[in-house]
Amino acid sequence: MSKLIHLNAFNQCSAALQSFGQYRNPQDRTSQGYTSTRHWIELAQTLERGCFDSIFFADVHGAYNVYRGSAEAGIRHAVQFPGNDPTVLFPAMAAATRHLGFIATYSTTYYPPFHTAKLFSSLDHFTGGRVGWNIVTSYLDSASRNGLGAMLPHDQRYERAEEYMEVVYKLWEASWEEDAVVRDGARDMHTDPAKVHPIDHRGKYFEVAGPHMCEPSPQRTPLVLQAGQSGRGIRFGARHGEALFVTYPTIEIARPRVARIRAAAAAEGRDPNHIKVLQGIAVVVDETESQARLKERRLRSYASPEGAFALFGGWTGIDLSVFRDDDVLARFDSDGIKSAARWFSAAVPGHSLTLAEAREEMKLASVIRLVVGNPVQVADEIERWADDADLDGINLVPIEQPGSFTDFISLVVPELQRRGRIRTTFETATLREHLFGSGHNRLLSDHPGRRLAAIDQIRQIRGASNAAPAPLTLAAAQKRE
Repeated sequence: MSKLIHLNAFNQCSAALQSFGQYRNPQDRTSQGYTSTRHWIELAQTLERGCFDSIFFADVHGAYNVYRGSAEAGIRHAVQFPGNDPTVLFPAMAAATRHLGFIATYSTTYYPPFHTAKLFSSLDHFTGGRVGWNIVTSYLDSASRNGLGAMLPHDQRYERAEEYMEVVYKLWEASWEEDAVVRDGARDMHTDPAKVHPIDHRGKYFEVAGPHMCEPSPQRTPLVLQAGQSGRGIRFGARHGEALFVTYPTIEIARPRVARIRAAAAAEGRDPNHIKVLQGIAVVVDETESQARLKERRLRSYASPEGAFALFGGWTGIDLSVFRDDDVLARFDSDGIKSAARWFSAAVPGHSLTLAEAREEMKLASVIRLVVGNPVQVADEIERWADDADLDGINLVPIEQPGSFTDFISLVVPELQRRGRIRTTFETATLREHLFGSGHNRLLSDHPGRRLAAIDQIRQIRGASNAAPAPLTLAAAQKRE
């Protein structure tokens, strides 16, 4: 039997996501509606009707200012600017839905781990266990000038993030025992203080005493997601991620890289199938292929390619304005998103794009794979990606909103359901259960956060020694397991 294909909707609480110029499209409602709670509630309800597992919000903390050496193009073309904090929307969207999950990007560079742990525990409570955290280390130099912390080199950001994860796992998994809240009127005790523990973390980057502020939420730890595709990013994702967002340009490139992710997970002592890999795909679909091609041309007519170049500059630190139209753009090195810097030599097999070709390719959905066709053609392509590259699902990137989602739900979802490839109803409650099955609402047993918590809880509960325990790290937990 073919495996279930998971559906995630990609978005950002901003005027535009990755198809710039669509604010001129009279059918695009997000460019004006992104400041409206009602807009996002209606989208959440639409996605739930389409049996999507979740909606994932990207987020950034600065303007894209690399292209032409300033933020002018990024601001002019609404390159994820202006943008609002999506996490405040989650309780409202959750109240209007029953099953849809909500994922937020949150930076280990810009937010203290104690704050992050409290926020996501709160959101997990308020959504009934339907929240996920997309871990990023951030890449915009402009954000570092907003008082949010110094921008470290690429690999050092991941080193710091490793310790960050130790802290939040201890807060979520080890600070509170499961039955700490007793609500015992006879003893005048709401919470048993003997079952709430400090974590006393002292590391290279963080000192956090604890205890955690929140009682255990339905998932305890939110679903953990990651999107790094550099060598260091893959190691981090293989250790921590329960789902990974990827943006491979072709199936031929995707196949060995997904295998590399699963091998890296196995090297971390995890079941390779305990990481769900979701490929970014943008879709233009209509009843017939010719109608879909006409729709594509209409969408391209609104495009602002300079906005895509501004986005690319922010991702990579590479200013494309210094190249001529006939210049061939090969691989670049980058201290930002390294996979984006390799896109020019990978988008078309055996051919490196010129600047003019890249401008046309990036008009719709930037560097995301674009699929155009009728419902059968689109479903065929999604199945090919899932089966030939060993992917677990797609991260659907909209071009116009809500049209990209409503078209997909009305035309492609029924075709995939007919084939038995996506769910027809929800039988699970939490976001983690959507991906791993009923009863799996907590971290799976081979996840490092679960291993760390188990050992730390044993140490706390036993309390046998008066000596201060040695600091517990993920590496120590793996050795002692």
